[in-house]
Amino acid sequence: MDPVRNPFAPGAGQRPPELAGRDKEVDAFEIVLERVARGRPERSLVLTGLRGVGKTVLLGELRSMAVRAGWGAGKIEARPDADLRRPLSAALHRAIRDLAVRHRNPERVDEVLGVLKAFALRAAPDGAKLRDRWQPGIDVPVKNGRADSGDIEIDLVELFTEVAELAADVGTGVALFIDEMQDLRPDDVSALCAACHELSQSRAPLVVVGAGLPHLPAVLSASKSYSERLFTYSRIGRLDRVDADTALLAPARREDAAFDGEALDSLYERSGGYPYFIQAYGKAAWDAAPTNPIGRRDVAVAAPEAEAELAVGFFGSRFERATPAEREYLRAMAELSEGRDEPVVTSGIADHLARRASSLSPARDSLLKKGLVFSAQRGQIAFTVPHFGRYLLTQT
Repeated sequence: MDPVRNPFAPGAGQRPPELAGRDKEVDAFEIVLERVARGRPERSLVLTGLRGVGKTVLLGELRSMAVRAGWGAGKIEARPDADLRRPLSAALHRAIRDLAVRHRNPERVDEVLGVLKAFALRAAPDGAKLRDRWQPGIDVPVKNGRADSGDIEIDLVELFTEVAELAADVGTGVALFIDEMQDLRPDDVSALCAACHELSQSRAPLVVVGAGLPHLPAVLSASKSYSERLFTYSRIGRLDRVDADTALLAPARREDAAFDGEALDSLYERSGGYPYFIQAYGKAAWDAAPTNPIGRRDVAVAAPEAEAELAVGFFGSRFERATPAEREYLRAMAELSEGRDEPVVTSGIADHLARRASSLSPARDSLLKKGLVFSAQRGQIAFTVPHFGRYLLTQT
């Protein structure tokens, strides 16, 4: 098979050649765009799932839909312990620029940009010297008195209101997309929920679309009890057999190629239906196949190469971030779950390692903060990365 024509593309956040199995989420967001633009009440969205299921890809697809609909759209990636003001300011700056091309009053656009600049400049710590202050790159005068109180909850409500009103002027909306949403600081999560709540009550045309790990709903709920009713939650999981086959067959068909039935059987068994793994095995199988169609033997020949690449780029890079104590904890999880993608009881890990549970708490808490594990439910812990346990059992 010609490697130049290989359609498969494993990569972090990289859109696959066929976005299979996500029609439900795409169709639901289409309705949200229409309803909000018409002044109808609609909740913001939260996508959750393990790593490698395509949350970032889906977030990008929804953002593209918003742009095509004439919305202002901005995207940020939350980072642990990082302030929200800077990335949020950059994202909303982009959204306002999207709206500006349709707005007939440049002075009104500059006024909102001035409010945004005032909000952004509050990112500098009190007492910071001028040379140390972050400059947001917004070339308009600061408009003081709105979104610059220093209280993130007050400022977000005022800023979102200004931007939403600008969108309403042109009969459209604003969508803010937040990846890795579970990494927002508690104060920022609380402020974001409060702002979404305030705007939803006034039916302002602004929605937040967040994506994060499976415990994100618990993070939001711990911040504001009403967050359970504030967002529409969608769990993004692995693909079923039909959609997994489509993810392979549709791109191949466009290149006048195919996979036979046995190859598809093998690919689904090896990938588990996880989109990232489908792309990795599909790419390797294409490159290994001497002729068309791609068969089971080609998949078997290609599998070690795909697994070696996953071991370095997908699993290994995460494992390397763990300290020796954290690696011990991770291996115990893998041994107890026998390499399956299932949660384990935290007390069982202490028993397995013949240690006191309290002595393992620092490693557990650090792994939670690094996003390598999550609390599936009280007293249980699970990997955020599918097949991670299986990978760990192969490491000496």
